[in-house]
Formats: sequence, structure tokens, C-alpha cells
Amino acid sequence: MSELYPVAEKSVVDLQADMAAGSVDSAGLVAAYLARIEAIDRSGPTLRSVIALNPKALDDARRLDDERRAGALRGPLHGVPVLVKDNIDTDDGTATTAGSLALAENVTLRDAPVVARLKAAGAVILGKTNLSEWANTRSTRSVSGWSAVGGLVKNPYVLDRSASGSSSGTGSAIAASLAAVGVGTETDGSVTAPSSVAGLVGLKPTVGLVSRTHVVPISHSQDTPGPMARSVRDAAILLTAMAGADPADPSTAQADTHACDYVVGLEAASLTGKRLGLLSFAASLSPTVDTVFAEAVALLKGQGAEVVELADYKPPAELRANERAVLLSELKSDLNAYLATTPAAVKTRTLADLIAFNGASAREMALFGQDFFEQAEATTGPTDGAYLKARADGLRQAGAEGIDRLIAEHRLDALIAPSYGPASRFDFAAGDHIASRSSHLPAVSGHPHLTVPMGQVQGLPVGLSFIGPAWSEAVLLALGYAFEQAAQARRPPTYIASLETTPQAAQATAPNA
Repeated sequence: MSELYPVAEKSVVDLQADMAAGSVDSAGLVAAYLARIEAIDRSGPTLRSVIALNPKALDDARRLDDERRAGALRGPLHGVPVLVKDNIDTDDGTATTAGSLALAENVTLRDAPVVARLKAAGAVILGKTNLSEWANTRSTRSVSGWSAVGGLVKNPYVLDRSASGSSSGTGSAIAASLAAVGVGTETDGSVTAPSSVAGLVGLKPTVGLVSRTHVVPISHSQDTPGPMARSVRDAAILLTAMAGADPADPSTAQADTHACDYVVGLEAASLTGKRLGLLSFAASLSPTVDTVFAEAVALLKGQGAEVVELADYKPPAELRANERAVLLSELKSDLNAYLATTPAAVKTRTLADLIAFNGASAREMALFGQDFFEQAEATTGPTDGAYLKARADGLRQAGAEGIDRLIAEHRLDALIAPSYGPASRFDFAAGDHIASRSSHLPAVSGHPHLTVPMGQVQGLPVGLSFIGPAWSEAVLLALGYAFEQAAQARRPPTYIASLETTPQAAQATAPNA
């Protein structure tokens, strides 16, 4: 079987059909993706989206091929190569670095439960993806997509534009077809932002649907892994494998009650009669995004949905301060707990150790500092009264008085908003400045947030967000699927060096002849 099997833009369904037909096997897929990574990620556009390759991937694929030949198929992911973010432990001899040189020796030789579930479903873990170092929590002026270990991830649509964060490597890699699907993690925007700017479907699940055990943490209140894919169906297939209870993660106690086969119902999905609440406070990002969003809203209405403008609602101003207080406090305690479980070769055992390590490393501090780390180290822990009040207030403001109230009062199926603005240019001087107001409410409340491609601005993708109450993933995926099928908005990446150097830009910026 040819190692030159054309993997570009192939869906999980496509790959399964071709493996069933004998056109390719899992080993052939692994070889094809590895060749594509060498050609696009290591060479050519040099995306730098893949931080490490699983040395056991081919052997794993061959074993799954043997199972297929014996008639033992594990499900729709059987033999399908998957990339996971490099803050998730994998038992394959690679380090889990979170992008930091401080964790270069963090070879844990253990699978996070979410990885174990993927393997049990037949997925081949192809490797790990680059990320915004420490999942964008080291500094308030960080550069998304950069890590000391992996360098700077490029956006495959326009190479001098940000891949956003913190699951930047997963976003760029899956957009560029370096694997079939990928896993990111989100605390606030880290699945949905890189998915939006890379023309992907990205889902931040309800906190507690997917295990966080052996995932480098920020916040046990808000962290969750989530699927990233080129289609809603592929995201649903991946989520089905990922979801489930984990005794080591108390937040997942209800996961088995709510988890389901998220692919079921997609074909019958319809927008007819659905009531969608337009979050007006999040809708005006820029005139160009406003135009694309208006077209998306018109399409939703044309497909039979009723769109209710929620012009009177705006989150309370103190919500962001409450979230920040929670993240600072939980980062210290949660990260210290994770570091305590790392191998003896890892010498940074606490957040204080990490701060000292970074301060002594020129490469770590080359682009930005560690003010967020330092503020987190100054917190007093999860029993602090101010922390407890901030968590309770934030949960109420974003959940009971936010998403839940809006949906109940207006009898809505979901909330909608533009996900993010188009990817901004890299800015090493000022840090990130992508426009968005969509991720905050579902991040703090722990509710699900789905982004689906809705169009482009000057060749840069922008997404449409669907936000719902806890455990409403099946509803959101069905809505997203119906929109996706009607809009057909996703376009493959173009690998343009810069928008400013295209022939169209040259013509537009030259003097009138």
C-alpha cells in the first residue's frame, strides 16, 4: 500500500471508507501523515505545529491493522491518526512539556485517561502539538503560539498571522491535514480561538464531560480537553470517544449519565423552528466581521431559525476580575499538585521553582515575562475567602444569571455570536490582540461552547459560536452541523506568506495608474 495516500482534507469517514475498501491501512495513514508533517511542518511553510512525534505510532497502527484483518473493529476511530496537545500525558516515551524547557524531562510514561479512551476507541496517537507555553498563563502579554520548546506556530492560512492560543499547534496542524483530528484544551478560549482562526470546528465541552487527570492544569474550575476537527461530524466522533467518567477527576461524576454517541442525530439535524439568542454585546467585533456574521444570521433565518436579539444583556463588569482571581489561585495549587507527580528528573517541583527557572533562562524570557505566574505564587490557596467568593460570584454571574437565565427566559435552544475576529499579525512588542467576547461566559460557567466556520475576512477564517447550558453538547453539535451543511463556509488553508504581499494588495496599495 502506498505511503503517498493523499490525506489532505480527508475526513474520519473518508479514512474509514478507504481502509474498509483496502485502499490504505492505518500504517499507510501514519506514514502519509508523517511525510506531510515533514513537508509542511518541518519544511515548506514550516508551521512548527507538531512538537513531538510518537515513536510507537507505526507499531500501534500495525497492531490495529491486524485487528481489522481479524474482523475486530473498535469503532469509527479505528486506525485513525490523532494529534494531542503537549500538555496531555501520553505513554509513548515523549515528554509532556507544556512548551516549557522546565518540563523537558517530563517523560511520565502514563496515559491521561482522555488518551487512554482514544486508544481504546482505536485511535493512533501520532504525536503532540505545540502550544502557547503553559497554555497562555505565564504572562498577561504572552505571544500566542510560542513556546520555548516548540518555537512559534504559524497560521496555515496566512503565515505571518497568529494561530491564536493556547491550542495553537492543534489548530494549525488539523487545518493543514497533519492528522485527521486533534485534541486541544481550554480554560477560556483555548480550543475555540485557534479553531476559529484556523477554519475548524472546535468544541469546549461542559467541564466534567472529559477527564482532566494527567493534563497540565491551570484551573480545575474551568479546564477541559476538547475536540478540534475540520467538520462537525469528525468533532462529534472524537468527542464520543473522549467523553466519560474518571474516578480520579471528581468533576466527571456525571459524565457517563450525559455522554452519548454525538454522531447520532446529525443527519436529521435542522434549524427549522430553533430559537437562537444573539448575544448583542459580543456581536460587534469589526465592520468586516459584522458583515460575515450578518450573512450567517441571514442564513440561519433562511433555514428556519428564529433569531432573538438580546440587546439588553451584558455580563457584569466584575465577572472578569472574578475569573482572574479564580485562575490565579487555582493555577498555584493545581500546578503544584501536577508537578508533584512528575518524574524525579523534573527538578521544578513547584510554581516557585518554575519562576526561578524562567528567570535564569534567556530563551524562556526572550519574548515576554511571567507576571501571571508571579501573581499566582502570591495567592494563599483554595481556602482563601476572597477566592471562594470570586468563584461563587463568577459561577452565578456567568451561569445562573447569564447563560441559563437567558436561555430559560427567552425559551432558546442556544446562544450565538461571532467566535473571534480574524487572526492578527504577530506582535512581539505588545502581545496578543485578537478580538472576542464569546468565550468568557461559557468558560466561567463551565458550559459548552462550539465554534463552526462561518466565512472569511480577506482569506482569514472566522467562526460562529453556539453556546448552551451544561451537558447540551448534542444540541450544539446538531445546530452546528445544520449550519455547516447550509453554509459550506470552510476553505482549505492557502499558506500565503502575508496578506500585504499578495498581488491584490500590491495593486490596491500602489498609486492609481
